[in-house]
Amino acid sequence: MTRRLESAMLRAGIDSAALAAAVKVDVKTVNRWLAGRVPHRRTRLQVAEALGETEESLWPASRPDTKPGAPATAEVLGAYAHRAEIPNDLWVSLVHKATERIDIIGYAYPFVFELLPKASELIAAKAKSGCVVRLGFADPDCPHVLERDTLEQMGGTLPGRIRNALSMLGPLVDTPGCSVGLHATHLYNSVFRFDSEMIVTPYLFRARGYQHTALYLRKLSPHGIFESFADQFEQIWGSTTPYRTEVNHGLTA
Repeated sequence: MTRRLESAMLRAGIDSAALAAAVKVDVKTVNRWLAGRVPHRRTRLQVAEALGETEESLWPASRPDTKPGAPATAEVLGAYAHRAEIPNDLWVSLVHKATERIDIIGYAYPFVFELLPKASELIAAKAKSGCVVRLGFADPDCPHVLERDTLEQMGGTLPGRIRNALSMLGPLVDTPGCSVGLHATHLYNSVFRFDSEMIVTPYLFRARGYQHTALYLRKLSPHGIFESFADQFEQIWGSTTPYRTEVNHGLTA
């Protein structure tokens, strides 16, 4: 592990004195790290940031949660019996904090665009600033949507709910960096990803969206539960067709 830190310092062109100054410790402390001592976690994170590395790449033994077979529960920050019980403040903070990626896939989720008075405009601004935004909705005209409508006993309203959600996209439809797709996949959960945090709603039989259970996750490992749902998103996203207001169902955003 001492070689990992030393190699990272060489790659970054930083010596002991410079690293000590960057993380506000004595140079003797850095030399103790190089001799094998492992710093406290807060300091490890500061060192990793200063060197452009990750904590687990510098001190892998200190992060057993990142190894294959690590308990997946370490990534669970919260669990809710129903999606409706998730505090609105949590949803809003996830939207506000996202800077790199917003990935959402479900049937219809108009509540996301009702979180803030100008939620669509806020997300569009993030896309213009470099945040990759991908929004997947069920195709309201595909046979599967009617099957889901029957299963959830929605009385034929699901296609309309999807169209309503699509009508709330506003500038997102034409914003560079934002992609909107329609899928015809039987979903077993919805995924709401904001950078390294995610809310997943596993579906319950005959329950509607707000009644489903929910998990609040934060990514710690490429082998954890977060990555499993992230991979599911990628697979479903690969089956979507681009949504265009001028050719899809006569809708205007």
